[in-house]
Amino acid sequence: MTNKVERLIDANLNRLREGVRVLEDINRYIYNSKALTSKLKHLRHSIAKAYDTNRIVHRDIAGDVQKQSIASELNRQSIDDILVANFSRAQESARVLEESFKLISVELSQHFKTIRYELYALEKEQYIKGAS
Repeated sequence: MTNKVERLIDANLNRLREGVRVLEDINRYIYNSKALTSKLKHLRHSIAKAYDTNRIVHRDIAGDVQKQSIASELNRQSIDDILVANFSRAQESARVLEESFKLISVELSQHFKTIRYELYALEKEQYIKGAS
């Protein structure tokens, strides 16, 4: 596998974990939702299955052509805006990982497909149960 694919995987693993952590903390500290917090924590820990510290050497933060935030990333009006942004961020990253891991491991590809669908279900639960 090329260094560029390793970089892609590393970036999306970080993005996925960070997005899930934001969702987890909002449910924990703002909504006091034990059920959603627990599910998100479990999901975040399951992401570690694919984490490999060897990928860190492929990070190229200085060479990242889109490291600057765009205006929409800097503008959040409410907790709901943060939830929507982070559910989307996590779902999109899970999809990139699902596709990228097809080059390495069908098992890991399926793992991230499962995570993506769990995120869809948790997003629905977030809004149906009125935690937001």
